[in-house]
Amino acid sequence: MGAFSLSSFVVTPNKFVHLSKESRQWCLLKRKRSLLYCQSGGNTIESCRLASVWTERSKLASNVDHGTALMDAGSLVLSPNGKTQPEIAVKDLVPYSASPTSLVEMHEGIGIIKFLKGKNFFITGATGFLAKVLIEKILRTVPDVGKIFVLIKAKSKDAAMQRLKNEIIDAELFKCLRQSYGKSYQGFMLSKLVPVLGNVCESNLGLEEHTLDAISKEVDVIVNSAANTTFDERYDVALDINTGGPSRLMSFAKKCRKLKLFLQVSTAYVNGQRRGRIMEKPFCIGDSIARESLLFGTQKRSVPALKVEDELKLVLDLKGSFDDNVEAQKMKELGLERAKKHGWQDTYVFTKAMGEMLIDSMKAEIPTVIIRPSVIESTYREPFPGWMEGNRMMDPIILYYGKGQLTGFLVDPNGVLDVIPADMVVNATLAAIAKHGAIGKPGINIYQIASSVVNPLIFQDLANLLHQHFQSTPFFDLKGRPIDVPTMKLFSSMEDFSSHLWRDVIQRSGLAGSASPNGKLSQKLQLICRKSVEQSKYLANIYHPYTFYGGRFDNSNTKMLMECMSEEERTKFGFDVGTIDWKDYISNIHIPGLRRHVMKGRGMCS
Repeated sequence: MGAFSLSSFVVTPNKFVHLSKESRQWCLLKRKRSLLYCQSGGNTIESCRLASVWTERSKLASNVDHGTALMDAGSLVLSPNGKTQPEIAVKDLVPYSASPTSLVEMHEGIGIIKFLKGKNFFITGATGFLAKVLIEKILRTVPDVGKIFVLIKAKSKDAAMQRLKNEIIDAELFKCLRQSYGKSYQGFMLSKLVPVLGNVCESNLGLEEHTLDAISKEVDVIVNSAANTTFDERYDVALDINTGGPSRLMSFAKKCRKLKLFLQVSTAYVNGQRRGRIMEKPFCIGDSIARESLLFGTQKRSVPALKVEDELKLVLDLKGSFDDNVEAQKMKELGLERAKKHGWQDTYVFTKAMGEMLIDSMKAEIPTVIIRPSVIESTYREPFPGWMEGNRMMDPIILYYGKGQLTGFLVDPNGVLDVIPADMVVNATLAAIAKHGAIGKPGINIYQIASSVVNPLIFQDLANLLHQHFQSTPFFDLKGRPIDVPTMKLFSSMEDFSSHLWRDVIQRSGLAGSASPNGKLSQKLQLICRKSVEQSKYLANIYHPYTFYGGRFDNSNTKMLMECMSEEERTKFGFDVGTIDWKDYISNIHIPGLRRHVMKGRGMCS
């Protein structure tokens, strides 16, 4: 058995516990064949004068004692679907912000380009979708930025360098830079991007002491974009990267002598099953969404306090008790069970929230920013409209519908799909980095980059847009015939949705005439249809907490950040979600981007 490094967690409740010099280490055993899949794709590279790096045993640790987890009423406004209630006090609507903005700053702008010039970045998750858009934007707008150290998971130095070239330098996303620099493009990229072989799931990020020391002397800004975004990932795996990763990176941050900012890429859905207008406030050690419900009287049952170290211990205790053939499934079930117990909808957002808690407890004097985007989709404008990589959250539904394989879905017709283009997330990230990196004040600042409050995309409207698009620009079947799609039906219950799926799949398969007089299909025909139905039901179950989500993400801090920018900065680094025309974005940008970059032209008329 190989060593599974759910290690190096530093779990310290703010203001309660003094961290000892010698810390304990959480360690789990993981089978060598188990694979970790990350949103960021893993990570790691190296070059220049820095040596490649291997894993080192952890020294960090965990010593914990939690307080209760009840949040104050000002953390969210309880009102279904964003509707205000008269009893909510005005003070409850004031956004949380650790750093007020002066009028002078507002007139002069943030100074984004000025701050970024010459700065050295350390970025995890660099081969992932969002981090690549971030790297491209930095290099295109601030070519005299310093070094960008990118942490890449690989078997060797050569393999890491190959990942850098294949997944970043050669990516279509960088075609504008490629055109600008011509023959000197690769030289420019390699002069800026410094691959560092390592892993956020290992102690010291898997870096050898001399490599860690060399990087720590140069880094100005740390950006953690590494994550495992699978909603129902096995609990041990999700804890290791989404909760342990931020802990290990914050430990690394404390060794960086000239560090100006630590930035965590999180998700707006760390707010779990909160409802109404959700404010931009940080999570502290011990916070629990379920216990908030007790405070507001929406739950009657008793809920235990959330303690991160207890979650780690639980995984440690149970991991060896499962048979090998059921361990993966049991760990998946455990993650969902623990998430729902404490008020989160799935393992992904639960472990991301605990990662935020550890960041808040460990940050000390380090200026810290947490970016919470909602559902990140294709680029709106930069470096060109519609670029994306892999299926994002809503894309499987769009593709199945366009290909005639899914004619309905389980969703609240009046609910909101909170979508944000990737380039707007990146622009807001760079603005926050420059603002708080320049100020250098200790504290934590939260920015929710979301559309549900300022420019909501209603599910019924989305369904209509999809129908209009595929009626005018259909996919084609294998015989070159256009696929005619009906209006998408939206269902509020799994029972109705399931019945629809069976009727639809039987009709599409041409099996309706094969039923017996009493309307029943033979066992063989049922098996033919069952797989298609079960796939759609699985998708609906996984997405249910999002297609019926009762929260709306306030973005007051994000709007104030935009107000700090000069007109020139708003043009170059704009992220005003209110300006998005959803019909234009869905029909003319996102779906064409999906066809080109994900479908690779398949299903289009030759």
